Amino acid sequence: MSGVVVEWRGPAPFYFLPTDEKTSQEISEVRSELSYGWGVIPARVTIGSVTVTTSLIPRAGSFYIPLKNDIRIPNKISAGDEVNLTLEL
Repeated sequence: MSGVVVEWRGPAPFYFLPTDEKTSQEISEVRSELSYGWGVIPARVTIGSVTVTTSLIPRAGSFYIPLKNDIRIPNKISAGDEVNLTLEL
């Protein structure tokens, strides 16, 4: 999937890639089978040659994919960048 990276500024910046409508719907169909609480869903994300484990966060009808520094920095990803990734649930 692909999308535009958004930034949330709290005490420290966090970067997320919101899922597109099609992906959000596909995830919603299996959400109850995969969630380990509060609607959070474990996942693996690959960008370039880097793969990390993370958890999708439900938000406003989509899911936010956290882009940890382990995947963001080597791929030189910033807020506003268009990113292609592989998402595995």
